[in-house]
Amino acid sequence: MISDETSDNVLSQLHISLCDLNQRGYDIEIGSGNLERIGLFISRFKPYSQVVVLADTNVRDNGYSDMVVRSLTDIGADVFVEVIRSGEQSKSVETAIKIWSDFLEVGIDRNSILVSVGGGVIGDLGGFVAAAYTRGIRFFQVPTTLLAQVDSSVGGKVGVDLPQAKNMVGFFHQPLGVLIDSDVLKTLPDIEYVCGLGEVAKYAVSLDAELFNMLETNADKVKARDSELIRFIVTKCCKIKGQIVEEDEFEKTGKRVLLNYGHTFAHVFEIVSKFTLPHGQAVAIGSIYAAKLAAELGITDKNFVDRQIKFHNSIGLPVELPEELFVTINWKEVIDLMQHDKKTESGKLRFVLPTKIGQCKVVNNVDPKNIYNLTGLSQNS
Repeated sequence: MISDETSDNVLSQLHISLCDLNQRGYDIEIGSGNLERIGLFISRFKPYSQVVVLADTNVRDNGYSDMVVRSLTDIGADVFVEVIRSGEQSKSVETAIKIWSDFLEVGIDRNSILVSVGGGVIGDLGGFVAAAYTRGIRFFQVPTTLLAQVDSSVGGKVGVDLPQAKNMVGFFHQPLGVLIDSDVLKTLPDIEYVCGLGEVAKYAVSLDAELFNMLETNADKVKARDSELIRFIVTKCCKIKGQIVEEDEFEKTGKRVLLNYGHTFAHVFEIVSKFTLPHGQAVAIGSIYAAKLAAELGITDKNFVDRQIKFHNSIGLPVELPEELFVTINWKEVIDLMQHDKKTESGKLRFVLPTKIGQCKVVNNVDPKNIYNLTGLSQNS
């Protein structure tokens, strides 16, 4: 059962607990200055042999990994730092093998703890590495992007990409905890902030009408990164996802799949762009395509699509594929790649589609011709 409380604890101002995961439950701490206090958070889970800090080059260059290392060193932890290249291309089996080899060389054992410091790639990769190494070591999520804070750091889905499909190889491996520092968002590059809003909009449009209405009303504050509003957004999204994870941790009942609104299109768009299209932007565009598909199938109407497009425009989210990608895209390849999506069953296309603001459902057996209809092309094009 999700619980939360405002706290004067030095770790944070807000504490959310995912309780109904048996012994896999954990806390999410949200607040200002938490990055420098990771040592206090980790010290709750002694004993441990070593602490691995996994970061990418961007996180290193921003000084965030150094802050984490200092905090861990202050509590006497034996720290090993692993830095990988930034970007989706690093979320691969090859990178994982390199990290595991480094672990063996420096003597990381099954009583070590891995701390993933960074965005969604680092969180997913770090959790995957931790889940497999010595058949499982403990790990923490320290997300430093808006996208990771509102979505990928919570829920225990970890994995890597294959050339043909995103997130196809992985585990359900819950972290020991999630430590969110709202201060890091102040210096987040615009493109990374927009990517995070893509996931925020997903929650609002498909799962929470109250959040949608609040964002729609406060679009200027959202674009201006109003600190109080952003902290509310992060907290709200963590609660939404946490509740769904509690109800369907291993994606058995169909509840958790609802978190994938827009993602079937998004993952394919990322692949055909050779990952030049960032995930959050792909989700935003994919959500518009999903809304148009829902209207095409008569599940929702054009007014819904128009309202979502207007909403995306108001907070700076893209609504169309970049022209240079759209004109070169092979839609037959798109359909073929969708066949490899994790939600596909028995070769039949399966989508999460909206019915109205704040509600969505899973739709099975979608005919590829309906997707072609969205492009204005024939199925033989």
